[in-house]
Amino acid sequence: MGYAATTTNKVAERAGVSIGSLYQYFPDKDALLMALAERHLSEATDVLVEVFVALQRDQPDLQGTLTRLIDAVVALHRQDPAMHRLLFDQTPRTPEMAARLRSLERQLATAVAEQLQRLGVGGALPATRGLLLVQAIEAQIHGAVLDPPDDLPTEGLVHEMLELWLRALK
Repeated sequence: MGYAATTTNKVAERAGVSIGSLYQYFPDKDALLMALAERHLSEATDVLVEVFVALQRDQPDLQGTLTRLIDAVVALHRQDPAMHRLLFDQTPRTPEMAARLRSLERQLATAVAEQLQRLGVGGALPATRGLLLVQAIEAQIHGAVLDPPDDLPTEGLVHEMLELWLRALK
């Protein structure tokens, strides 16, 4: 329904609970959306931690490493694209949520930098390269999965993203 059309009354009705019960846990729709954003962020963090544990264990080459990272982020965006769009485009960001997102981004950048160093492609500034890779892949996947151009399927965009980053990092 989108952010503007959603009301707590509609949410309570759809959930099969009274509006009073909903208000016990969520004072307004912004609080409900923040709870959904928190859950999404926690689930994404868990998935990405598993990916990095597997990368450390398996130590694939550059293409295998990038493929696993990109595929994991693509899968996260495909789980519920409508919800992802809502959370990304319309959910108000509190200072706490913005700080949490920045913290996760820095943690991912550190983990990526470690992988780049392991692969010998970290360059003189592996932390910077890791941060740029995390930021770029997130933005590129948003476009490829959530809003792909009509003439380019998501799979083609993801393949080109992989090729781009393989060339950039070699």
